[in-house]
Amino acid sequence: MTERVYAGRPRPGNNFELYSWFFMRISGLLLILLVIGHMVIMHIINNVDVIDYDFVAARWASIGWRAYDWLLLFLALLHGANGVRVVIDDYVRRKGWKVFTVAVLYTFTFILLILGSLVIITFEPIGMGS
Repeated sequence: MTERVYAGRPRPGNNFELYSWFFMRISGLLLILLVIGHMVIMHIINNVDVIDYDFVAARWASIGWRAYDWLLLFLALLHGANGVRVVIDDYVRRKGWKVFTVAVLYTFTFILLILGSLVIITFEPIGMGS
């Protein structure tokens, strides 16, 4: 693998950072649209007085709303984790600590993504309309 030097720091010859940069821009734009849609639906169209378990259960009866919420979860977790990875890369100098902190970050991100996905996928409403 060839190394290039930019601003005194060696950079690997692969395109991971370029793809990461593009991901942050694209996911950021998608997140803005998804969050604005979420805010309008949950806080402007519907009053907070009507948002309860039955409201969410009725909303998640549609695969479209589950997909919407899962995409919001997925993009927010990956966008945030990628941002923290960049901060770790900038501030953690020792290679061993960098590997350790990035591994912890990826582990927590993976666990949260799996748990959030399981909740969205396996949710079954109970006691609606009570």
